[in-house]
Amino acid sequence: MKLNTSFQLGPWPLSHRVVMPPLTRMRAGANGVPSPLAAVYYGQRATPGGLLIAEATQISRQGQGYPQTPGIYTEEHVRGWADVVKAVKEKGGKFVLQLWHVGRISHSSFQEGGKAPVAPSAIKPTGNAFTSTFSRVPYEVPHELALAEIQDIVADYRAAAEKALHAGFDGVEIHAANGYLLQQFLEDNANQRQDRYGGSIENRSRLLFEVLEAVSEVWPMDRIGVRLSPFSDVGDMADSNPQALYEYVIPHLSKKGIGYLHLIEPQVRAGLTGEINTNAPDSVCSLFRPFFSGPLIASGGFTAESAEEALNHGAADLVAFGRLFIANPDLPARLISGAELNAPNPKTFYGGGEAGYTDYPTL
Repeated sequence: MKLNTSFQLGPWPLSHRVVMPPLTRMRAGANGVPSPLAAVYYGQRATPGGLLIAEATQISRQGQGYPQTPGIYTEEHVRGWADVVKAVKEKGGKFVLQLWHVGRISHSSFQEGGKAPVAPSAIKPTGNAFTSTFSRVPYEVPHELALAEIQDIVADYRAAAEKALHAGFDGVEIHAANGYLLQQFLEDNANQRQDRYGGSIENRSRLLFEVLEAVSEVWPMDRIGVRLSPFSDVGDMADSNPQALYEYVIPHLSKKGIGYLHLIEPQVRAGLTGEINTNAPDSVCSLFRPFFSGPLIASGGFTAESAEEALNHGAADLVAFGRLFIANPDLPARLISGAELNAPNPKTFYGGGEAGYTDYPTL
């Protein structure tokens, strides 16, 4: 199986091509520090020469949008993550931290002083937010960021990248997908600004590239990944011309020499619903592969068979498996040997303790 072949991902020699993607589990402490269980959870899923991408981790209090998600903006966060990193490194795994700001997907209960969430424009998304107490309420109208506030967020990304380095991670991934802040700037249903961050594709892409530049002051480009979700409607996202938008963004990321591009196939809506997105192309990885010369990770509803097909056709170099990795701590071994897979339990995906987190059996 091609899944079981080695791959040189920038500075990291990988022994196989099965990747654990970032998976929000809402099991950190109330202060955003990863729990001791997180070290067990990630350690169980680490393999020698395997790549794990840690769950989305907010770069600031303002960037949080879900209860009990981890942060990377205090020294306490750094110490908590360092224990998790140690567990992964002891198993020989490579570990990348995903840097996250949810933007308008937040709720005032997470914000300092109960302020409104922030966004490129004061446009409320459809759907329901989480509050800090796990209840669901309609999204609020966000505060449109001023230019100085945008620069503060860029600085927060840089500071979070530094803390990820201090925690011992091998690299970082910039989360510009799934309807969160950076995608909100990219796509024109959420971004209707009239200044240098709005209007043209170049302007709407500006924040992503400023964040990339700031993070690259801390990490070499070949240790930085970027995650995108073209054509995805998660988080009430849409763009008037997504093809043109991502045909601009992806070649520019390629020219920057980032470590990898992580694309989410949009049909499965990030696993958040059972409904298929019929407005999406068959494969964004196949569609945009010609525009990116570096390593490409594909994610989104893959099976061993469809992963092999993507690898063999060159649509991807590595494949990430989300729900299957939740339920199968030893997923690479199972996929490669053709062993039976544990079925994931969606009721235990978010919040809770060991059940559905560290208690799935290995072979």
